[in-house]
Formats: sequence, C-alpha cells, structure tokens
Amino acid sequence: MTVVGKEKKTLKLNIDKAIDIIFFVVLLMVVSSVTYVHFYNQVYGSQAAHHSDMKAYILEMQGLDSGYSFPYPIFFKLAAFIHLFTAPETAVAIATVLLNSFSMIILKLAFNYFALKDLKEAWREKRWLAGILLSVLAGGMLFVSMLYLPNEIYLPGIRFKYMGVFSPNPFHNATYMAARPFSILAFLWYVKLLPQYEEKEVKLQDYLLFALFLLLATMTKPSFTLILVGTAGIIMLYRMIRSKFRNFVPTVKLGLCFIPTFIDLLYQYKGVFVPEEGAERGVGFCFGEVWGLYCGNIPFAVGLAMGFPLLVLILNWKQLKDNVMYRFSWQMYLMSFAMAFLLYEKGFRKPDFNFSWGYMYGIFFAFFAALLVLLKVTAEKKNRILTAVQWLGFAAHLGCGIYYFLGIFKGQMYY
Repeated sequence: MTVVGKEKKTLKLNIDKAIDIIFFVVLLMVVSSVTYVHFYNQVYGSQAAHHSDMKAYILEMQGLDSGYSFPYPIFFKLAAFIHLFTAPETAVAIATVLLNSFSMIILKLAFNYFALKDLKEAWREKRWLAGILLSVLAGGMLFVSMLYLPNEIYLPGIRFKYMGVFSPNPFHNATYMAARPFSILAFLWYVKLLPQYEEKEVKLQDYLLFALFLLLATMTKPSFTLILVGTAGIIMLYRMIRSKFRNFVPTVKLGLCFIPTFIDLLYQYKGVFVPEEGAERGVGFCFGEVWGLYCGNIPFAVGLAMGFPLLVLILNWKQLKDNVMYRFSWQMYLMSFAMAFLLYEKGFRKPDFNFSWGYMYGIFFAFFAALLVLLKVTAEKKNRILTAVQWLGFAAHLGCGIYYFLGIFKGQMYY
C-alpha cells in the first residue's frame, strides 16, 4: 500500500470514529434529556400520575424518616452531594439520570469492545454504520421491555403489562437503574475472570476491580448481587469438586473478592430481615405463591419477558458451549428465576415481591448477551433470514418498550 493509500485509509478510519462518537453523544443527550424529564415528573409530580418511590428517596437522602429501610447508601449519597447545589427533588432526579446514562456509556463501550471490529470487517463499504448500530443498541437496552398487546388487551393468565411479567427496564424504580452501571461492570469482570482464574495468573487489578464493582452494586441495590453470587458460588463449587480440589487455591483467591460484598450484605440483612418483636421477618420458601399474586400463567409470562433471548437461544444453541458470557448469562437468569419463584420476604414485605428485582436483572443480562451473539451472527453473514427474524424479535421488545415508556411518561400507571 502506498503512502497516499495509507493516508486515505487513516482518514477514513478517523471519519468513521468521529461519526461514531458524535452520533453516540447526541443520542446520549437525547436519552438523558427524555429520562430526566421522566424522573423530574416523578419527584415533583403526584404519586397517582407518576408512581414511584421517589418521594421516599427524597426523604431518605435528607436523613428524614421515609417509612422504609434503605441500607444501601450509594444512590442517596450521590443525591445528597448534588443537593448541596440544588433542591432535594432535583438532586434525586439528577442522580438517577446520571447513573442511568452511565449504564448507556458502559453498554456502548462493551458493544464496541466485543462487536465493533467484526462488524466493520463485515461491512467494509459502510463501516460507519457499525458504530451507529452499536450506539442505537446501547440506548435501546435502556428501553426494551416485555412484550404485550396494546389497547388493554391481555393474554390468557396475564393480568397486567408489567406486573407478573416484568421488564429489564422498570422505569418506576430509581434504585434499580442506579445500581445497573455497577452491575454491568461486575458482570463483565466476572465473565473475564471465569475462564482464567483456575489456570492463568490473573492480574491483581482484575480481582480488585471485580470486588469493587460488585461492592458498589451491592451498596446501591443488592438485587443483582444475590443472583450473581448465587450463580458464581454454584459454578465455583462445582468446578472445585470436579477438579477434586486441585483448584482450591485459585478458587479461594477469587472467593476473597466476594468478602467485602458479604460483609455489606450481612449489614443489610440485619437491617431488613432479622425478626423483631411483634413483626415477622426473614426469607420464606414457596412455589410461585407470590408470583401468582400478579400472574395466572407464569410460563406465558416468561415467554413475554424473554421472547428475544429465547429466540436467540433456540437458533444459536451451540453458542452455549463455547461462549462463556452467553452461558453465564443464562445460568444467572435461571438463578434469578429460581429465586423469584421459590423465595419471598416474610411479613409485610411479602406482597412487594422484592425478589423480582433480581429476576429483572436476569432478564437484562440475558438480553445483553443475546445481542452480542446476534451481532456475531450478523457479522458472519450466514443465514440472513434467521438473522433478520432475530432482529425483528429484538425490535418487537424495543417497540413495546418505547411505547410503554411513553405511556408512563404521560402519567399512565406502570403496571
């Protein structure tokens, strides 16, 4: 290649990168602006029109009695810092949008890291489209929802759009969104460590980063931590038994990363679950009893929430064997389903169905990993018809999600 040819190629790469960055920044600003208005309506609007726990969060952030226990301080401390410069309601709205938008940035970087190169190789004539697609997916992941029919038409056993079916994006719960960026980072770092910790010399910084991200997620909302720790614990124990304890030392090294989180969980457990005189607390065991309060057809509800990931799984079954992230996302989803189906909080918290938050994290990461599989299939250009069918599946969830968001944005109830 001549000097002139190299210069033209470098210029084209720089232009593609500039288009990618500019498009993403503009999209991030649009998403942040729209979601900020939504959170603003929640903090200043009426509970009837914009239902959420924001009013309680505002009190908690100011150190006032909210009537609830929130033993996870990260979100509230961030809002308290912002409160130094603005009203308490605005501070909570800004804190929520900052952390929610941070998730979009992390998703974009992750999509670029795992898929950008392959897409650009596949789309040599339109390489700039690769960056735009991944930006759209990063933003789209913050809006995808369960599948549902419009005009209040409900399928058999399905009583609500959201309740009982659930969504990877519960727009009415700020702490879920606040914990998500740290949850994504913890997920990515654990997936990075999973194939390495037994055989390779893992860098200390990777252990420390995983421990930090998991702790931050736990201190913002522990729902994701419960399903990741449960899944990771079973996998690591199984591997240790299978190896006849030959990997005991590296397992202990990785296990040490969980200790800060375990300590924090014990603190949170003391504040929420320890029985008090005159009040029943703790974790109970059931078979879908709490889930059944909101849904009469749980298998159908699973299909509506997981339509796209299930479609990708059916058409790319072999990916489970070789793709560590994809396999772990499904293992984590199964753990989240088991916890939601089998466990509940005793006492007055039972109808709150708080184990559903972990289930929604399971859905979210199933979507994320399924998208990465679909991007790989798209770059390989194998069966374009089946690839198009999978993209239509994702588009259906995204279309429903945008329509659902617009509804609650206008004041409709989230369920």
